[in-house]
Amino acid sequence: MASRAVWKGQLRLSLVSIPVELHSATKSGARISFRQIHGPSGKPVRYQKSVTGVGPVKNEDILKGYQLPDDEYLLLDPAEIDDIKLETRKTLELVQFVDLGEISPLYYEKPYYVVPTDELAEDAYRVVRDALRKSGKVGLGQLVMRGREHLCALKPCGDGLLLETLRYADEIREAEPLFSSIEDDESDTDLLAVATQLIERKTAPFDATAFKDSFDAALRELIEAKRKNRKTPRARAADDASPQRGDNVVDLMGALKASLKASGSASKGGKSAGPAKKTTRRKSA
Repeated sequence: MASRAVWKGQLRLSLVSIPVELHSATKSGARISFRQIHGPSGKPVRYQKSVTGVGPVKNEDILKGYQLPDDEYLLLDPAEIDDIKLETRKTLELVQFVDLGEISPLYYEKPYYVVPTDELAEDAYRVVRDALRKSGKVGLGQLVMRGREHLCALKPCGDGLLLETLRYADEIREAEPLFSSIEDDESDTDLLAVATQLIERKTAPFDATAFKDSFDAALRELIEAKRKNRKTPRARAADDASPQRGDNVVDLMGALKASLKASGSASKGGKSAGPAKKTTRRKSA
């Protein structure tokens, strides 16, 4: 099945804007999932929202509850939350570059392939890819998807670019409280030597295809056997989704030179643009 873009917009490096689209790098349907079915009727089980002592309730009567101390909830109308949701900003601006090793694996959340939307965008796309590859850097920026602003890291990936959403700092749990009881004494020399030899003996290039999910394989065999058995009861279900459309492009060399000139004049003035600051005015390429 053809991949569908989950986001379309502009990848921006200073004055250079490149129309791109994001495609999920992982497959949500790669593992088997089940739906609860009512055995006697063969129909899917639906979940009805209900309140203890009241019974089923209407969606329009449901509020958002934020839990406060002493089991108290602060009630918000869903419309109030919708009013402050970020609009789907169609720009991912690279505002900072860091070495790949500076970002802890704890921060990485979900990967997406970044693809140019048309042939006109490919030249600029390749320049950004090759510049990141040559410098060994990762680009950082933020984009909005589904009403939420994501911190993102952009890096080369084969012939293209890979974008990974990152967790924010307040989403990372401190490890020290969990590791504090582990003594920091040195390991026994002989035991350490044996463990090191075992690691070296089992060291090999990473190959994800060498690892198989044995439970998933057994489950697929069971399903296949059941599928061939005409006595196995069956039920029907359907799903749907809709694609989107995208944008336009740039004079690459002129924009790059203008960006370089602008950054040079800024550095002469003793000012540096940090990742947290946002420019109030921007020249358009």
